[in-house]
This record gives sequence, structure tokens and C-alpha cells, in this order.
Amino acid sequence: MRPVPSRRRYWFPKHYSDAVQRLRVPMGFAMAAAFIWLAGPSARSLQLAAPLIVAGLGIRAWAAGYLAKNRELATGGPYRHVRNPLYLGTLLAAAGFALAGRQPLLIPVFALVFLLVYVPAIELEEQKLRELFADFDDYVDAVPMILPRGPKIDSTDRFDLRLYRKNEEYNALLGALVAGAYLVWKAGLLR
Repeated sequence: MRPVPSRRRYWFPKHYSDAVQRLRVPMGFAMAAAFIWLAGPSARSLQLAAPLIVAGLGIRAWAAGYLAKNRELATGGPYRHVRNPLYLGTLLAAAGFALAGRQPLLIPVFALVFLLVYVPAIELEEQKLRELFADFDDYVDAVPMILPRGPKIDSTDRFDLRLYRKNEEYNALLGALVAGAYLVWKAGLLR
């Protein structure tokens, strides 16, 4: 039995979201290039940014251990607090890197990319989840999209390291380590 289509409204039209979904990876490379070019880190900015970056990566890692893509609706761990913890983690890590880069232009650019690229991606993913899982609308009613609040659902699910590996979340950590090493070098802390 197919779930009943939702009458929920989305911020972006589907054709825009589809186009942006294909641009997500190239946009990521463009953002990385802008970051490398504009960043002017200091020891202090790295120190202030590190907790945000670590928190973002931690949330992403935590979420990956609960995500069995397209097989089960993830409602355990961080998914009890927010429907999109991977994107929340990305947002925190990106804010941390923008802060580390000490370039005021990076913050609105990262925010704009998140709004115009990641929010439509979230909407597309949620449309797919709505088609896959009959109880998705109940989950949406109970759990916010991106800004967490106290858990409204119960779950006995446990973190699964196999899911973390299957979802290849270690790539985010490796990318952050490379970016962090670059910032440390650019700040002159390794010379």
C-alpha cells in the first residue's frame, strides 16, 4: 500500500530542487575553492572555530550510525531531536570553518549556499521519505527539520558502527582534517 501524498508546502519548486540536487557536489568544490582563496586564519580563529567543527562532525558521525538509507525511517539517536542531523552537522562544521577563515564574506556565502542548495535537497529527500514510509508525516509533526528541541519520540535504536562505515561518514572527517591542516598551515602555525 502506497502512503497517501502529503499536502505539505515546500519552500522551493520541485524543478529547482532537482536542478540544485545535481549541483550539490560541484557547489561544494566551488565553496572549497572560495574558502581556500579567501581564508585568512589565525591561531585564535582556529581555537574559536574548533568546537563548532568538532560538534558538527560529531553530530554527523552520530547520525550516520543510525541511518539505514531507504530501508528504515531513522528515528533513533539524533533523529529523535531533528529530522536532518547530517545537515545540521554540516551547517555547524561550515560555520566553524567560516569562523576559522576569518573572512566575513564567507559567512553569508556559506549561509546562502545552505539556504539555496541544502534546503531544497532536504525537501527532495523528505518527499522521497514520505513516499517510502507511511508514518513519515507523523515523524515530521513530532520532530523539527533542522533546529533541535527536546525529543518528542521514543526510540530504542542503538548506534551501529557498520552503518557509520556503510554511509562512509569517515570521508567528512578526512575532509575536515585536510581543511584543518590547510588552515593551520595558512595561519603560519607549522612554519
